[in-house]
Amino acid sequence: MGLSKWIGFGLVAGALAGCGDTGIEQGLLGAGAGVAAAVVLDTNPVATAAAGAVANVAFCQAYPSRC
Repeated sequence: MGLSKWIGFGLVAGALAGCGDTGIEQGLLGAGAGVAAAVVLDTNPVATAAAGAVANVAFCQAYPSRC
């Protein structure tokens, strides 16, 4: 996998994962980051969307000042 894919993935995931004012927004944006990860890593998009949603909501609930 080329370096440019990893850089692109990092930019997209970083932009999506740290946003959202409500739990629903955080979950949707985390799921979007998970799907982006699935495309780059060639994995199951449903599983990574679920993992991204859970991870983003958990992070934003634990550290609300960073979201």
